[in-house]
Amino acid sequence: MLDLSSAEAVAAVLGAVGAGLANEAGKAAWESAGGLVRRIVGHEVRAPRDRDELTGVAQLVHDAVRQDPGLARAWTAFARSAPRPGDADLRPVLRASTRFFTDRESERKALSREASRRPDGRPRVAVLHGPQGIGTSALALHWGCAELRRFPDGQLYADLRGAGPAAGVDPSAVLGSLLGQLGVPAAEVPPTREDREALLRACTTDRRLLIVLDHARSAAQILPVLTSAPGVFVIVTARHPLPGLDAVGIPLRALSDKDARRLLAEITKAGNVTLDRATLPAVLERCAGSPFALRAAAARLTARHWQQDGQPSGDAARTAVADGIRALRPDAARALRLLAQRDWPAIDASLTAAVLGIEETAAGGILDELAAGRLVESATNGTYWIRPLVREYAATQGLSEEGPAAVEEAVRSAVRWCVSFAEPASKAALRQGWRLGEPQQPAPAGARYSDPGEALTALRDTLGTLLQAIATAEELGDADAVFRLNQALWPLQLKMGCHDQLLPALDAGVRVTRAQAPDSREAARMQTLLGLNLTELRRWPEAESAFAEAARIEEAAGHTRGHATAVESLGLLRLREWRFREAYDCFEAADRILDGVRPDGEGSHDLPRARALLRRHRGRALRGLGQWAPAREELESALSFFRTTHEAYNTARTLTDLAETLEASGRPAEALPLIEEATAALANEQAHYPLVHLRALRERCREEAGEGSDRG
Repeated sequence: MLDLSSAEAVAAVLGAVGAGLANEAGKAAWESAGGLVRRIVGHEVRAPRDRDELTGVAQLVHDAVRQDPGLARAWTAFARSAPRPGDADLRPVLRASTRFFTDRESERKALSREASRRPDGRPRVAVLHGPQGIGTSALALHWGCAELRRFPDGQLYADLRGAGPAAGVDPSAVLGSLLGQLGVPAAEVPPTREDREALLRACTTDRRLLIVLDHARSAAQILPVLTSAPGVFVIVTARHPLPGLDAVGIPLRALSDKDARRLLAEITKAGNVTLDRATLPAVLERCAGSPFALRAAAARLTARHWQQDGQPSGDAARTAVADGIRALRPDAARALRLLAQRDWPAIDASLTAAVLGIEETAAGGILDELAAGRLVESATNGTYWIRPLVREYAATQGLSEEGPAAVEEAVRSAVRWCVSFAEPASKAALRQGWRLGEPQQPAPAGARYSDPGEALTALRDTLGTLLQAIATAEELGDADAVFRLNQALWPLQLKMGCHDQLLPALDAGVRVTRAQAPDSREAARMQTLLGLNLTELRRWPEAESAFAEAARIEEAAGHTRGHATAVESLGLLRLREWRFREAYDCFEAADRILDGVRPDGEGSHDLPRARALLRRHRGRALRGLGQWAPAREELESALSFFRTTHEAYNTARTLTDLAETLEASGRPAEALPLIEEATAALANEQAHYPLVHLRALRERCREEAGEGSDRG
């Protein structure tokens, strides 16, 4: 009788390894799984792309191992040591609530009722909704901070407002953020949305958690996060109720005069300001119960800049923005109008200086003034962002007061700054390899990085702004900036993933290069970068089309180095698909193409390294085919090169490939010294996930070597 539970166990291992493809250990394990499946089944098996194909492959493996105890032992050893997405173990809490908070008693009771509702399989969800500035976010945070004991396993937060023209943050990015807060390292967050949903459900099943999803724009952003786990409560904030989301709706309205007076009194008292009784009625009338307007008015009262010129607009928050801008010095008001032209997620003095054409010191003083007037909000790392209601008003005012030409020049200046920041950081983060073209912008002052990790962190911290710059450059028709920014972000894609975040930018790069220069090297390079991203997202047919188009363009343009890279990338896709013979043929073809690189041609300086990488890739393909001796020959040749050039990371990766080849060919004891050498090579590389893979491989080899000794 067929043992379905064992077949399901095989499927569970393959599924878990597939979900871990976001990191180097996961990729190596997936490739090893493909080679082992081929050895067990006796012929090539394509990598499963969906649940049905996964079940079919698992059944083939199960049927084969039942007939061969040796194969069963090999599968059991692999299954026991294969890496899979990490379990979450952090207990995060919300950021601090606002100090000054009043009223909202009925709304807080409504939240408590939904949070304590008896479990019945339905998700616990509440939507706080109201116009901008009414305090939905403040209420969500205040209630969550007050109810900390209700959620002993943590409180998660995600801002869904996004940046640029897109309709908010993509659901996949939301899931990734929540998993990260739970303690799942970025490199272990699964690449696909479906796997992220499954992992989040697994991480929250038995936990008592609060999840706050702020500034939601649609139900589509929320639905993937919802779970029937009895201990999870989700609070959503939005301007309006969200059609398609079954939730308790809690509308927020203006504060009463009594509560507005109390809030204003508390804020001004903390600022050591005595309220003028003659002014108070006018302030309250103008603020109309809007918490944002009251806070903005209090800031101006504290600074003695209160004025009420102009008629109220009928929208208290909008009126408060207008009043706040009128209270600014002319240079600060102009700065706000120009910065508001795009939704920059992280505004600092350097970006502000570039937009205004002034010194950074002066730009820092302007940002301080804007922050004091509640016209920009503090973010992280000393940066700021502009509230949507402020940005919408200031941007419109900028077009009328500055004029379209000045506005466009300011936006272009911001894009140029982003290019000048990103390219040096990219080169510092990834010193090896070739790039198409050279940066034309001078590096900004102080853009020096002590090591690749520091540069990579700088790119990551500025990613939101760089992505906005790409969207802006596309809108302006600046294909050069779109391309250069995408190319500069390659180290993030290679070393840190960020695939779902980068995909819209890569799509933009393909669109603009296809529209302006469809047969250019830039168009081909964009197709290659897009294909590599799609490979990691397991959208393999789309990746194949991108690589084929890149190869076609590069060959037609006579760009030999780029042509070889496109064909090599297709080979890497074939490795991921467990199509090892085709992968080998791609690497061979790429090597032959490199013969055409002239000694003084583009990419010639990188040619020895490119060939060494191809030898390593060929060795991996041959291992998958079970051709142990030629695999070792290729890998040992690559290893000799990387040892000579002192590339610790590639030396360690090649040693790992050699060790896996020896282990797969039944020589685990010989693999152990190579594992130790690879581990030592990574000692100063901060390469956590390759080390995880090496530890698992060491355990497997020790176990197999011991079993072989026992059998002997």
